[in-house]
Amino acid sequence: MFDSLSEKLDKALHNLKGHGSITEVNVAETLKEVRRALLDADVNFKIAKEFTNSVKDKALGQNVLTTLQPGQLMVKLVKDELTQLMGGSAEGLNLQGNPTVILMSGLQGSGKTTFSGKLAQFLKTKKSKNPLLVACDVYRPAAIDQLHVVGDQIGVPVFSAPDEKDPVKIAQAAIAHAKANGNNAVIVDTAGRLAVDAAMMDEIARIHDAVTPQETLFVVDAMTGQDAVNTAKAFNDRLNFDGVILTKLDGDTRGGAALSIRSVVDKPIKFIGTGEKMDAIDVFYPERMADRILGMGDVVSLVERAQEQFDEEEARKIQKKIAKNQFGFDDFLNQIQQVKKMGSMKDLMGMIPGMGKALKGIDIDDDAFKHIEAMIHSMTPKERSNPKLINGSRKKRIALGSGTDIQEVNKLIKQFDQMSKMMKMMQGGGGKKMMQMMGQMPR
Repeated sequence: MFDSLSEKLDKALHNLKGHGSITEVNVAETLKEVRRALLDADVNFKIAKEFTNSVKDKALGQNVLTTLQPGQLMVKLVKDELTQLMGGSAEGLNLQGNPTVILMSGLQGSGKTTFSGKLAQFLKTKKSKNPLLVACDVYRPAAIDQLHVVGDQIGVPVFSAPDEKDPVKIAQAAIAHAKANGNNAVIVDTAGRLAVDAAMMDEIARIHDAVTPQETLFVVDAMTGQDAVNTAKAFNDRLNFDGVILTKLDGDTRGGAALSIRSVVDKPIKFIGTGEKMDAIDVFYPERMADRILGMGDVVSLVERAQEQFDEEEARKIQKKIAKNQFGFDDFLNQIQQVKKMGSMKDLMGMIPGMGKALKGIDIDDDAFKHIEAMIHSMTPKERSNPKLINGSRKKRIALGSGTDIQEVNKLIKQFDQMSKMMKMMQGGGGKKMMQMMGQMPR
């Protein structure tokens, strides 16, 4: 996500490092490279120029604080300006109304149907809603079936009327169905086209007028760059939508849409899609995204994801097992499963400050744990609960059963042993001992 933009901004801002003061000359040189980086990311030229002019005025209009070097000040100014460019602060959904009606709009191929499912999952798990998905795409082959598959996947009912060809009537019938069946959120998935046309705009405008949604959301593929911004403007001119959804931000996106769209349509980006799984949906926080673009990571989001998977009762059980030296491979496997639920490994690693640059060009497989899982699954229940039982012959059997070799089994057991000792040390007030071992604290 934004890898190319992040790299170019880092190089541009590096120009000021080592300078003792900010001058009009070195600021101009730096911001010329910043503007070039934005243009390469497919940001509108006018927006890129206004952005750099604003940063320049602020940089020359203040003295460098004693605690900041010129380079550090410029990073802060660019971060603040990026945050404002993308909207300043997060904006949630308007969930008033019973049911709350959310109308999804966008071009065909933008990920509208899939994101409708993600949003339903979000409302169900995070907002305690009882959502209903509505299939109003009566043109695309298998569109109704696709929404039913998505609904089954997340356990959310889908309303469809395959014999009805008027999407307005389908939407109205769906709302009546929702009221009768206790669904307090209705997500209407509409038809898209390959390009903006009058027929599509007329149809979605009629649906909008008929169901008066609390939220009208425009779904756009972030990988389409400036074209996405132009399409958003066309939809907004007709629909006056409430917010934007950016999908496919986990792909090779240059970032132009995320950086430009707020300025062009003056509507907030409300959510982003960060993967194919149904839980790969994040509330859009402009400041956090600015941090990530500038290589500062996103620790807050990382902690929030961890907390979502954190089970206090399970944690207490683990603590007791560690205290009694009963922490086994089944517990280790459970921890791995929780980490996997947090999202793709590359995305998680990118949230750690400094890791984005370190991981440049490195492909982190989401199946990075599969060999470890295979080895653990090849162990007997007794071996998992008591790893000390695993001798040479057992290691050979585990290696054969998991498609690995004895060296990998030995490595896993050694890493597990080290981790167990570390956890025991941390729990038993051994933070001091651990630091002594690391040579960080005098004995």
